[in-house]
Amino acid sequence: MIGYATLGTNDLERASGFYDALLAEIGATRIMADDHITVWGTKPGNGMLAVIKPYNGEKATVGNGSMAAILVDNPETVSKLHAKALSLGGADEGAPGPRGSGQMDFGYCRDLEGHKLAFYCMNKRA
Repeated sequence: MIGYATLGTNDLERASGFYDALLAEIGATRIMADDHITVWGTKPGNGMLAVIKPYNGEKATVGNGSMAAILVDNPETVSKLHAKALSLGGADEGAPGPRGSGQMDFGYCRDLEGHKLAFYCMNKRA
């Protein structure tokens, strides 16, 4: 349903390095990059994630209540991505584990500029 999400950045090179390393964990690679935007994806037709300098030239800021959620295959990958983000300098926003009725696992973090990310999967615990 969602084609892509963009996260504003004030340091495209630093943000791109963070997401290169993080998203490599799930096989995502850069599919587009220039001096304004870097976009990652896993395969054509799947959702994409991008970091971008704001078009209006204003400073990028973190959206309160905004979050990019990255769907993965299993709880182990949720934990792996959460740990990788923290090792890259991200901040913990919620340890990996089942949420709600236990039908999904989530792990939450913030990237280097404070954007909130969720890694999640459907699970077979419920």
